Amino acid sequence: MHKKIQLFSIILALITLTGCFFSGSEANRWNVAPEGTTSFSLSRDGRFAIYHSAQQGIVLWDLRQNKKLADFGSQDPHHNTVLTSKISDNNRYAITATAQNFAIWDLAWGQSDGLWSISDGIIRDVDIANNGQKVLLGLSNGKALYIDLGTGRRLEFLAHQEKVNSVALSANGNFALSGGNDYSAYFWDTRSGQIIYQFEHTSRISRVALQRDGKLALTADGGNDAYIWDLSSGEKQAELAVRLRQQNLSSARFSDNGQQLATGTPSRRVELWDTATGSNLGRWEAAPKQDTRPPAAVVYDVAITPDGQVVSGTSAGIAQAWTTD
Repeated sequence: MHKKIQLFSIILALITLTGCFFSGSEANRWNVAPEGTTSFSLSRDGRFAIYHSAQQGIVLWDLRQNKKLADFGSQDPHHNTVLTSKISDNNRYAITATAQNFAIWDLAWGQSDGLWSISDGIIRDVDIANNGQKVLLGLSNGKALYIDLGTGRRLEFLAHQEKVNSVALSANGNFALSGGNDYSAYFWDTRSGQIIYQFEHTSRISRVALQRDGKLALTADGGNDAYIWDLSSGEKQAELAVRLRQQNLSSARFSDNGQQLATGTPSRRVELWDTATGSNLGRWEAAPKQDTRPPAAVVYDVAITPDGQVVSGTSAGIAQAWTTD
């Protein structure tokens, strides 16, 4: 009898914990690539998605109209796997990258603007400015590489001592944020290469993000530390109230006004935060890829729609819209 009561108590505790962790509900779902994706990026407003799968290649999708807009096919003649991508802040351009090359796509015309190769490192993350010509790459050799494809100017940012895991570029291309395995993130000027702020952590930085007006930055590490920084002063504004240990962030995006931050993890968690206090405003669990055991999905990207819904895109090939109601 005692064992039955003990078991019941454990089950009740688990149910209660699950109920506390996940809040709100799913508002919409788009199963765009049932075979799964190797990269998945959303536009800032959560309307458009660009993803890559082995079966479909690179695809542009309109989530609002729930229809495919373009089939871009393979990025290169060797059909290499696209591992990371980003849509520009104004929704006009996208960058997709394999380990060794990257391509620029004009989304308005549905065509490629070119393919470029990198020879001195493996590409780990990318970002692109609104003009579709200024790009930022985070490389395995410790470099953050800024390139102006229009002028051919190339700037190697060499402050990092180890792999650069995550990069973010301002919409005008003038400012960059990079974080790496050396426990440091740097906010720097792409015109001069000069460091504006250095943000230090106690473990490897896995994710960085910039608010679109340049007011705030996020740096998050592989432990439990995720910080919001005020870029007008370089001071820490808030620390995210992370509940779980060793919570890596695989994606992050500020709302347009900077008051909220959406994040995703490699273990299906999607969350919304208050950037002033670091408190949690909503938690959801993304759908796993069909027939996977255990259920799995990496949240490759998140966005916040104009009406406040959070949208996630995952390795399961599924986009979902979430509401806190």
